[in-house]
Amino acid sequence: MRRITNVRLPQRPGASAPDQGTTWTLEVNADGCITNCTQVGQGSTGDGDNWGRDWLSPMGVDLQINGGLGLAFPELTEKDLPQLLSLLDQLWKDGVEAISPTLVTCGIAPLRQALTVLRAARAEAQPRRCRLLGAHLEGPFLAESRRGAHPREHLCAPSLEALDARIADFEQEIALVTLAPELEGASAVIQRLRALEISVALGHSAATAEQAHQAYSAGVRMLTHAFNAMPGLHHRAPGPVGEACRHGGIALGLIADGVHVHPTMAMLLQQLAADQLVLVSDALAPYGLAEGEHRWDNRVLVVENGTCRLEDGTLAGVTLPLLEGACRLAAWGGRPEATIWSATIAPRHVFGDGKAPELSTWLIGQPIDTLLRWHWDPDSSRLHWQHA
Repeated sequence: MRRITNVRLPQRPGASAPDQGTTWTLEVNADGCITNCTQVGQGSTGDGDNWGRDWLSPMGVDLQINGGLGLAFPELTEKDLPQLLSLLDQLWKDGVEAISPTLVTCGIAPLRQALTVLRAARAEAQPRRCRLLGAHLEGPFLAESRRGAHPREHLCAPSLEALDARIADFEQEIALVTLAPELEGASAVIQRLRALEISVALGHSAATAEQAHQAYSAGVRMLTHAFNAMPGLHHRAPGPVGEACRHGGIALGLIADGVHVHPTMAMLLQQLAADQLVLVSDALAPYGLAEGEHRWDNRVLVVENGTCRLEDGTLAGVTLPLLEGACRLAAWGGRPEATIWSATIAPRHVFGDGKAPELSTWLIGQPIDTLLRWHWDPDSSRLHWQHA
């Protein structure tokens, strides 16, 4: 039996006043699984492997990732299955336990083909390989004025007919749909998606705060890349972000690369609603490849310093790993525990009923090598992670 002492477990931001002296002691059996998790008081460590107050958490979950290793998820074909499995293995190494593969706006036939390939990939699941959650359809029901890098020719007015043309027979394999709720016909689509128990996010939208409020009341539960492709915060027009903070309970997807959202605004969002923050990577097909020029459908992506842009300068995504975004956000705001929560635990609540067990209870039975250890260096204001 192995004992690990002086461990911290990340708590939901704002749930209670943090007790800076409280830590946990873990017992790990010969098979490497946690069998006991005991809270201890300040200064109580005892014999064992002293972690020096490092945090233990689940691995990351990425609800917005568009591809990697040269694969763009909307372009998947059957021959790409081996490469897709290689990407899932790479993501595990990068600290990500599960993803919601994101399919940006594309034609109906490619979309359904990609969903078929993802279905086949789920059948290849194995331990210590990143899991495929239900797909995230980012589009096509988006506001043209806020489409960003989404191809205009594949945007579509929301309707039940258009929805069925895309997701019929795949309803159980889709977890999230991003749309612009202010568009005519969007209300009926939201209602149908919620009836199918598919989560809905506001994104690529020109919605006012009032329209966003109506959407949240109708069941929209997330913002896709907060601040990006939507109205920003203004003192007379709080927009979807301000309304989400006021409303509460809305997951705030955030790309923490420092380019999509300025570090100051990312810090501000964390201060306003840390318990709602969900970090996402928004990684594109060049994830895991060298920087430079890469193909994306019939367009060219230029990758520089982890940022992807179209040739006309339009911001398209990143190639940075999810946990690198967590380390950057922690460095900007000095809130490592809240940041760990937003990258590893908060995403798990988006598709659930909000009744997840306490982390100390959930850990029982978990293999220690499927978890993450986090260390905060206060002198350099840097957060570091490793596989536990």
